[in-house]
Amino acid sequence: MAGGRFAVDTPGGSFDGRVTLSVVITCFVAASSGLIFGYDIGVSGGVTTMVPFLEKFFPDILRKAAGAKVNLYCVYDSQVLTLFTSSLYLAGLMSSLVASRVTAALGRRITMMIGGATFLVGGAFNGGAENIAMLILGRILLGFGVGFTNQAAPLYLSEIAPPKWRGAFNAGFQFFLSIGVVVAGCINYGTAKHTWGWRVSLGIAIVPAAVITIGSFLITDTPNSLVQRGKIEQARKALRQVRGSETDVEPELKELIRWSEIAKSVEKEPFMMIFERQYRPHLVMAFLIPSFQQLTGINIVAFYSPNLFQSVGFGHDAALLSAIILGVVNLTSILFSTTIVDRFGRRFCFISGGLVMLFCQIALAALLAAVTGVHGTKDMSRGYAVIVLVLMCVYSAGFGWSWGPLAFLVPSEIFPLKIRTTGQSINIAMGFLTISVLSQSFLSMLCHFKFAVFLFYGGWIAIMTLFIFFFLPETKRIPLESMYTIWGKHWFWHRYVTNEESRQYDNNNNNI
Repeated sequence: MAGGRFAVDTPGGSFDGRVTLSVVITCFVAASSGLIFGYDIGVSGGVTTMVPFLEKFFPDILRKAAGAKVNLYCVYDSQVLTLFTSSLYLAGLMSSLVASRVTAALGRRITMMIGGATFLVGGAFNGGAENIAMLILGRILLGFGVGFTNQAAPLYLSEIAPPKWRGAFNAGFQFFLSIGVVVAGCINYGTAKHTWGWRVSLGIAIVPAAVITIGSFLITDTPNSLVQRGKIEQARKALRQVRGSETDVEPELKELIRWSEIAKSVEKEPFMMIFERQYRPHLVMAFLIPSFQQLTGINIVAFYSPNLFQSVGFGHDAALLSAIILGVVNLTSILFSTTIVDRFGRRFCFISGGLVMLFCQIALAALLAAVTGVHGTKDMSRGYAVIVLVLMCVYSAGFGWSWGPLAFLVPSEIFPLKIRTTGQSINIAMGFLTISVLSQSFLSMLCHFKFAVFLFYGGWIAIMTLFIFFFLPETKRIPLESMYTIWGKHWFWHRYVTNEESRQYDNNNNNI
């Protein structure tokens, strides 16, 4: 039973429903929340290579780049420059904790709307920035927006999608995130040669923000959220809309009401309740999965890939184009993941993607050490630079079918209703905390660790792959309200979720 592989009998029935046009459109709109996060990830690294942007805000970078004795790893080492990137994620960390209560009180839809509107204001600030303070303020507003949307959108997708296809629909968030990265890369490539190009790149962030803000007006909230807030008739209408008018939604509605009443019967504060012993496996996943996702190094690569490619031998335009290629590869692999995640399961995708990424990180470190020297002072030929690009593309593909979509999917589906928004809040906050530390330190790490920075991430990928193999049970096709059964049958977690606690679920279920 090592690794947690087992069959699960799902009590309460399974309400798969059909994949209706309504649920597709609704999930499409909700998943588009990923656009704003992806656009920011893609635009930041490209803008920080634009000479007019650096001249206005970071002139020391240009002076350092002109220095003859700086090795290729240290050209972009600037704490102020990395603060430009990491300030967004610190703001996202704080807002994601607040977003938990907003999501529970006002619903998933309103939370996405608030996030989109805040991001829109931040994009306007960045596009019109005249000094560092204005630039950082805009980044903070962007962070608040991303914190709200990242909290609400994955929950929305997991709750409204039919259980049989939950993995594919939830992957839509990462798919749109990757679209945002690719679009940002293309805009950077088109505006890089203009003195005002950086303003266009940063300012166009208002477009994806407007998409999610307006789109949120046009969709219904999830039945789970509506039932949780006592809006039973609206929940019934929402179920009929997404499951199809000819589908009998009453059994599913009764199940949602039953679990909502069970959740309300527990009067403890969710932020205290989640630390109880029976929720230990959920809490561990909420802390480790988002942290591990960032420790793959993928977002650091996305932020700084133009800087990195320019450092190893590509010209400025070629570096921006290479970043676009990385984004397209990642986007393609996410599409691939939608075809296998509900067929072969979450564990298969996690483990296979982890092995591919581990190989690529080790190969990158070995290649850079051999070609540029231990101190990174030797020039790299164009041919070797292309090999670096190929390895990073394979690495990006491995991430795209594993830790990319699944780090949003799995935490959004494992929590019971009472602590679902709290668990998602911790999940998103941990992701932002990890990414803010890594983004603030990566360029300095690259300068001091040199090629070994890839071994650093490779080591973490090995650890997280082993963690998934031994400690994550399979969750595919299990209804959210029956998800608690997987922990009681796991070789390790069963000692926390005891049979007595499982019976308490059943007793509550029978008494309502």
